[in-house]
Amino acid sequence: MFKHHRYPRVVILQAVYFKLRFTLSYRDVEELMAIRGVKVDHSTIQRWVFKFSKVLEGKIIKRKRRVSRSWRMDETYVKVGGMDHYLYRAVDKYGNTVDFLLTKRRMKGSAQKFLNKAILNNGKPRIINIDKSGANTSGIKTWNNRSCTVKKIKIRQCKYLNNIVEQDHRTIKRRITISCGFKEFESAQRTLAGIEVVHIIRKGQIIDSKSTVFKTFCSLAA
Repeated sequence: MFKHHRYPRVVILQAVYFKLRFTLSYRDVEELMAIRGVKVDHSTIQRWVFKFSKVLEGKIIKRKRRVSRSWRMDETYVKVGGMDHYLYRAVDKYGNTVDFLLTKRRMKGSAQKFLNKAILNNGKPRIINIDKSGANTSGIKTWNNRSCTVKKIKIRQCKYLNNIVEQDHRTIKRRITISCGFKEFESAQRTLAGIEVVHIIRKGQIIDSKSTVFKTFCSLAA
C-alpha cells in the first residue's frame, strides 16, 4: 500500500490523520508537518487523503463492532462544486455509526442505494426511525417489497428520536467547515469516508482497538 512513496508509512498516516481528525485546511496540515521536521506540500497531503481514505473505509467494515437492529436514518446537505449533495447516515439507538453514503440527489433511489449498502455491511435492521422524508419512506418500502424475507423492516416516524443522528451530522460537518465545500464529487466522497472512519474509531466501535485513536487508525492500514 505504501510502496513507491517518498515518505515513510507513519509520516503519511500522521498527515492523513491530522486532516481527517481536526478542522484543518491542507495548508494547516502542511505547517504542522513542517513543525515536526517533515517538509511536504499540501497538494501531496491532499493526494494521500484521496488515496488512503477509501482504503481505510474498506478495512473498517471488517473491524467494526455489530450494531443494534434499531436504526435512526437521516440525510444532510454537503456543498460539492457549489451545489447541494446529500450525505445519508444511519446510527443505531446507542449512537453507534451504522453506515454513510454521499449521493448527488435526494430521492428514493438515493435512499434505497444507501439502505442496500448499510444492510450489506451490517445486516437487516428490525426497525428504522426516519423523519417525514418521502424519499426515505419510499426507499425502505421498496426494499421491503423486493426482499424475500418474511419479516419486513418496520418504519417509524418520531422526530425527537432522530436527534442522535442529527447531532452526528453536526460533528461530521464541523470537520469540513474550514473550506467552502468540495470541488469534485469523488474527492468529497473519499474525504468524508475518511472523516467517518476516524469518527467511528473515536466512538470505540473497533474490535481489537489499540491504546490511542491514532494507533487504532494506523492499525487499519497495516
